[in-house]
Amino acid sequence: MSIVEKFMSMEYGPAPEDPREAVVWLEHHERRLGHFIDGAWRAPVEGKYFDTVDPSTGDTLASVAQGSAADVDAAVKAARAALPGWQALSGHARARYLYALARLVQKHSRRLAVLETMDNGKPIRESRDIDIPLVARHFYHHAGWAQLLAQEFPGYTACGVVGQIIPWNFPLLMLAWKIAPALAAGNTVVLKPAEFTPLTALAFSEICQEVGLPAGVVNIVTGDGSTGEALVLHPDVNKIAFTGSTEVGRAIRKATASSHKRLSLELGGKSPFIIFEDADLDSAVEGLVDGIWLNQGQVCCAGSRLLMQESIAEPLLEKVRLRMSSLRVGPPLDKAIDVGAIVARVQLERIQRLVEQGVAEGATCWQPPGLVMPSRGLYFPPTLLSNVHPASIVAQQEIFGPVLAAMTFRTPREAVELANNTVYGLAASVWSESINVALHVAAQVKAGVVWVNSTNLFDAVCGFGGYRESGYGREGGREGMLEYLEPIWFGHAPKLQSAPVAIDLPIEESEEEGAGPAIDRTVKLYIGGKQARPDSGYSVEVRGADGRLLGESPLGNRKDIRNAVEAARKADAWGKATAHNRAQVLYYIAENLSQRSAEIARRLAPVVGQEQAADEVRYGIERVFSYAAWADKLDGAVHNPPFRNVTLAMNEPIGTVGIVCPLAAPLLGFLSLVMPGLAMGNTVVVIPSERYPLITGDLIQILETSDLPGGAVNIVTGESAGLMKVLAEHADLDAIWCFGDESICATAKALSIGNLKQVFTNEGRAIDWFNGEQAEGRWYLQHAVQVKNIWVPYGE
Repeated sequence: MSIVEKFMSMEYGPAPEDPREAVVWLEHHERRLGHFIDGAWRAPVEGKYFDTVDPSTGDTLASVAQGSAADVDAAVKAARAALPGWQALSGHARARYLYALARLVQKHSRRLAVLETMDNGKPIRESRDIDIPLVARHFYHHAGWAQLLAQEFPGYTACGVVGQIIPWNFPLLMLAWKIAPALAAGNTVVLKPAEFTPLTALAFSEICQEVGLPAGVVNIVTGDGSTGEALVLHPDVNKIAFTGSTEVGRAIRKATASSHKRLSLELGGKSPFIIFEDADLDSAVEGLVDGIWLNQGQVCCAGSRLLMQESIAEPLLEKVRLRMSSLRVGPPLDKAIDVGAIVARVQLERIQRLVEQGVAEGATCWQPPGLVMPSRGLYFPPTLLSNVHPASIVAQQEIFGPVLAAMTFRTPREAVELANNTVYGLAASVWSESINVALHVAAQVKAGVVWVNSTNLFDAVCGFGGYRESGYGREGGREGMLEYLEPIWFGHAPKLQSAPVAIDLPIEESEEEGAGPAIDRTVKLYIGGKQARPDSGYSVEVRGADGRLLGESPLGNRKDIRNAVEAARKADAWGKATAHNRAQVLYYIAENLSQRSAEIARRLAPVVGQEQAADEVRYGIERVFSYAAWADKLDGAVHNPPFRNVTLAMNEPIGTVGIVCPLAAPLLGFLSLVMPGLAMGNTVVVIPSERYPLITGDLIQILETSDLPGGAVNIVTGESAGLMKVLAEHADLDAIWCFGDESICATAKALSIGNLKQVFTNEGRAIDWFNGEQAEGRWYLQHAVQVKNIWVPYGE
C-alpha cells in the first residue's frame, strides 16, 4: 500500500477529554445541588429535586433542586434587597466585578467546558473553543459598558430586578448574554437555567462567590417550566428576558401584559442559507456544516433551509453529501467528534417525527450510508431533505436538530421571497462572490443577523436578535444594553388618570350675525393618500369643552383598519426612500403646519383652551422639525469584532406601525408619535385622540400638500379601544404603539401575541407632551427601528 493510500485510509482515533475535574466538582457537592440565593446555597423549600442526565450515556450527573414559587420569591426578595447597594456603586466598581468574573471564567474554562458537554451533549471542541471563550468575552465587553455607563447613557437608569430564563442549547453562553449586560446596567438578577442543563449555571454561582460579588446581586433558581412561570408572574420583577421557543414567548407576553414588566424575547428561527451560482461552493459547504450541524442543529439561528440557485443545485448537493459522509457522530467528550448527542429524548422524538412528516409530504431523505451510531445515548444522524416544497412542515417549522431542508431558486428576487417565506426572522447566511449581490440580498432579508460568506459568528460588540416571530429586543452591543435601561423620568411618571371622552351637555348653537347657516363640518378617514368615508356609514358628534357641537367625525371599523393596513403595506417605497428625502418631506410638513398655525389653533381652542391650543401648534411645529433633523442622523455603526469581519449595524424601519394616540394634546400627541415613525421610514396607521378627532381634517390637508406618498400615513377615527383591538390582533402589522390609560395599554399587549408584534406603550403613565425630555428624542426613535447586523468578511 502506498503512502497516499495509507493516508487516505487512516481513521481518526479516539481523543477523549479527561472529565476528572468536572467529576470532582460534582462529587464535592455530593451530586446534589440546591439553589443559589442571596450569595449562598439553599435547599428547595419543598424539598424536591430532579435528575440532570448526560444525554450521550443516559447516566445521571446530579440531582438538582426543583424550584417552587417560594424559592422564586426568596430569590426576588434577595435581588430587591441587593439592588440599592449595587446601584450605589460607581460604574468603575461594577466594572471591576465584571472584569473579575471574566478572568475567573477563563481560569476555570476547561472544567466549565467539560461540564457543559457532559450536561448538554455538544462536542467538547465547541464548548471549549466557542462557548466558553465567548462567555469570557461578554463579561469583558460589559465591564467596559459598566465603566462608561454614565457617559454613554445619560438620563437612563437600570430597570431594577430582572428575571431571566435561558435555554438548554448554549447554557453558559446564554447566561453570559443575559447576566453581563444586566449587571453592567446596574440591575440585580434572578436567573432560571434550563431544566435539562442547569450545571454550568450553578458552577457560575461559585464564581460569583469567588469574586466576592455582593450577596443577592445574582441568584440562580433551578427547576422546570413551573419555576419559570413563577418568575414571570412575580409582581416584584421589573423585567423579563427570555430565550426559548416562540410558543413559550407568546405565553410570557400574555402573562406579563397586565403588568409593567419590560420584556425582551429571543425566540425560534428557520434561517435561510442562500447560495448563489457564483459562490465558492467548497467554502459554502464548510459554512453549511457550521450552519446546521453545529451543536447537532440545536441552534435557534441554524441555517436549516438551504436555498440553492437552480444552476448549481446538483453539484452542490453532491458536495454536501460527500461532506456529510465524513462527519463523525459519537461521544461528545471525544475531541475528534463532529456531532454529539441530542439533549433529551423528547427532543430526539420531535426530530424523528418532523423528518417522517417531511418525507410523507414528498421530501427525499438522505443520511450518510454506513454511519455507525453509538449504542448508548441519544443520537440522530446528519440528515439532508431535498425536493422540499416551501410549504412543507420541514421548511416552515423549527426542527432544532441536525436536519437540512434543501430548495432551489432561480433569481435573487425569488431567493429573497423564499427566504422571507416564514413567520420567523432571526438570521440568514448569504454566499456570493459578488459583494453587490450579497449586500443587496442581505438588506432585503427579514432577519436581525445576516452573515455574508460566513455563518454562526457571534461577538459581544454585535447585537443579536430577531424580527417578526423570532422575538424582539437585542443581546450584545449598545442595543443590548438599552434592553436593561429605561429613562429616569419614566420610572417617576405618575399614573395617567382615565377621563370620560363624551361630554353630554346641552347644545347651544350660535351663529355669527350675517354669516348665514353654518356649513356642516364632517371630516373623512384618510387611507392610501385619499379621503374615504367610513365602512360603517356612521359618524359621531364632536363637542367642545362647553358642550357646543364642533362637527362630526367618522366612526371607523374593522374593515377600515384592514384597508388602512393594506395601504400602509403597499407604501413600502417610503421606507426605501433616502433619509435625506424623508427629512425634506417632514420639513415641508412643518412648513405647511406653520402657515396654517393660527387657523388650526383657533379650531383646537374650544376643546383644550386657547393657551394650550397655541402651545400645541407651536410645539408641534418644533417637534416635526426635530424629527426631520433626526431622519438622516440616527446612524447605525460599523463594528470591528475580533475576526476578519466588519459588522454593519443598520437601523432599519420596523415596517408598518399602528399608533393609538393619547387623549390629551390631540395635535401634539399625534405629531409626537407619528413623526418619529415616519422619520425612520415606517408607514403608520393612526387612531387620533377621541377628544378631538376633527384635527384629522386639518392634518389631512397638510399631509396632502407636503409630498408625503399616499399610504405612508393612514388615519382612522373612531372609538380608540375598539380600533386598538383590531390593530393589536392584525397579523400584518409589525408593531403597535399605544398611549393611554393602564387598561388600554394592557389590552394592547395581551392582544398582540398572535404574530408577536412589537409593543411600545406609556404603561398607563402620564407623559408631559410639552416637555421635550419626555415627549421627544432617542427613546421614541429606538422604538421606531430594529437593528440588523450584517457580517462582511475581508482579506484572503
